[in-house]
This record gives sequence, C-alpha cells and structure tokens, in this order.
Amino acid sequence: MKHSLLLVALCSAPSLAAMVQKPVAYDMGKTKFEGVLVYDDAGKPNRPGLVLVPNWLGINAANLKQAELIASYGYSVLVADMYGKEVRPSSQEEAGKAAGAVKGDRKLMRERVNKAFEVLKANAKAMNVDPQKLGAIGFCFGGTSVLELARSGTQVSGVVSFHGGLDTPTPADGKTLKAKVLALHGADDPNVPAKDVDAFQTEMRNAKADWQLVAYGNSVHSFTDVDAKMPGKAEYNATTAKRAYQAMNDFFAEVFGG
Repeated sequence: MKHSLLLVALCSAPSLAAMVQKPVAYDMGKTKFEGVLVYDDAGKPNRPGLVLVPNWLGINAANLKQAELIASYGYSVLVADMYGKEVRPSSQEEAGKAAGAVKGDRKLMRERVNKAFEVLKANAKAMNVDPQKLGAIGFCFGGTSVLELARSGTQVSGVVSFHGGLDTPTPADGKTLKAKVLALHGADDPNVPAKDVDAFQTEMRNAKADWQLVAYGNSVHSFTDVDAKMPGKAEYNATTAKRAYQAMNDFFAEVFGG
C-alpha cells in the first residue's frame, strides 16, 4: 500500500522547471550575430519578454547566469549580442575596444539594440511571451544601450538601466520617447559624473517622459556584478543589487499591469 501511495505521489508531482539557454542566430548586413534565449520551460504562459543587454564583456558565462536570475523572476529573456558572433571579449582590454566601438557610434548602438528587440518579438511565441508585454534592461554598457533604444522611439513598453551611462549625443524629445524609463544609479559611481545625471534629468523633463531615477547610497559602478571587486570604482553591493532587482520587478509590474 505504501508503495502504491508513493507511486501515485510521484506521478502526480508537477514537472520540475528547467532553465533553457538557446542560441538564436540573426544577421545585420554582412555581420552575423548570436544572442541567447533564456527562459523557464515550465513557467507560466503569457510572460513578459525582455531584451537584456549585458555589460561590456558581452555574452559570457557570468552574464548568462545573471540572465537566468532575471528569468527566474518570471520573464523570458533574450540576451542581446551587441558585437557580432565572432567577438567574445576575454579581457577588459578586449571588452573596452568592443564596447567603445559601439558606444562611440550611437547610431550603430541604436541599430543593434533595435535589432535585438525585433528578434525578441520574433521569438515571443516560442518563449511563451505575451507580445503586448515587451521591455528591455541593461547593465553598465547595456544600460546605455537600452536608454538609446527608448530614445530611438521604439515601441517598447519600458526600459531599465542598471548602473548605465546616462549621457547621449542625441537627447530624446517628446515626439520620439514613448517608453517608460527607470534608471538605477549608484550615487557614488565615478563613471557617471554629476553633470551627466543632471543632463539626463533635464532631458527626461524636456521630453515629458514617464521616468524615474533612483540613486543608491554607498554604491558605485557595477553594483549588481558579483565579480566586480574594485573598491570605490566598480564593486558589487548585495544590498543595493537586491533593492535594484526589486525596483525592476515593481516597475514592470506597473508597466505590464500586474
């Protein structure tokens, strides 16, 4: 009898969730790209979908692990390839060169992050994504990228920048910027000077955007990056990271209506 009850219990148990990482190839002109779809294959249907633009190191094991964390909150994620399939930085020097080439050409940055957004939409059904619930998030270099996505006028519901650069050579205006914006900023971030913070706020006001800027005390650059260990410059802060992820979830709950 005990064995029969055990068998029934095992057969009745829900299937265990499994986090999927699935490469997705796409082209822009002659350049080949490969992003990664990250989602829980046993998650709820009609989930929100997010483009995730990683930090300057691009698609690597650490940034895919962070994408799995984001997906565990109930999202399906496309990790964007901003450099091209053949460019996978293995050092800060290589990352700086790759990121600098894209950040230094904001037209190119906008084109590439917009292409990633199109790829997310194209894969929405496969990832159980509600096509009416699409957003974007980014970290450091990626934060700058998703702000440029919003500035470009793309019909994305909301974007979240985590310790990203706030400057832009082409400020938004009320005719283009339609997305809701959340910028999560380390109050002591030496990479984002006060003049950039002030200019960002002025830009958002002038554009009459629906925007928020949260400045976290005792926090510098890369506060969500568990591998960041440069005190006073770029350093992980577990408390701030937890608060920032909660702020992201609250923001998207509002943007997507629960």
